[in-house]
Amino acid sequence: MTYQFQLLQTTRENMSTLLEGLSLRQLNHIPEGFGNNLLWNAGHVLATQQLLLYGLCGQEMLLPDTFIEAFRKGTRPEEPCDAEMAAFIKSRLMPTAQQLAMDYERGLFQTFTPYQASYGIELKDFGQALQFVNVHEGLHLGYMMAMKKRI
Repeated sequence: MTYQFQLLQTTRENMSTLLEGLSLRQLNHIPEGFGNNLLWNAGHVLATQQLLLYGLCGQEMLLPDTFIEAFRKGTRPEEPCDAEMAAFIKSRLMPTAQQLAMDYERGLFQTFTPYQASYGIELKDFGQALQFVNVHEGLHLGYMMAMKKRI
């Protein structure tokens, strides 16, 4: 499982690097042909990780419910993020990946509620959910890379 945590960490590092040096206007810009922006994608991977790995294991999530609701599957940016929200999103990318690995080592994820992902696959246990989270985050990193080219 160590490799899966390393993969998550590396993807998050790449997201963090991608967001560096961009203005709030650039982070909130929705390029033509896209339905969201860089900040929404980063917030969405945070919310999804929490829902699939903490939520389906019956554990308390590391992010506020209001944040999860704003960035979960089926949402889109309703208004631009302010500087405080942008800073919050960027500041949570690395710590939530690190905390996940520590919580796993502590044995926190003992139960799991199976879940049918909209991707077309059923997640049956924590290991499968973590692998799916890595696929999901890689997908969103790719969207973010394409968006950045259009800013």
